[in-house]
Amino acid sequence: MACRENDVLMPGERLMNDADLDAYIDASAVVLGLSIAPEWRAAVRANLAITFRLGAVVAAFELPDEAEPAPVFTA
Repeated sequence: MACRENDVLMPGERLMNDADLDAYIDASAVVLGLSIAPEWRAAVRANLAITFRLGAVVAAFELPDEAEPAPVFTA
């Protein structure tokens, strides 16, 4: 699949363009019972695209077989 400059990788390695992101935002807003003001749509789309890009980086990181989850996280 050819990747265009503005395409982002959704979890599951599916490329999404702006129209796909808008459809995802619309569907998510309905499920979550949210209303998104038109002036915020571009910011929501940009943040979602960044979230998907960062998620793809994390998902692509291979852990060795001997890696174990930490039993307790403390700050």
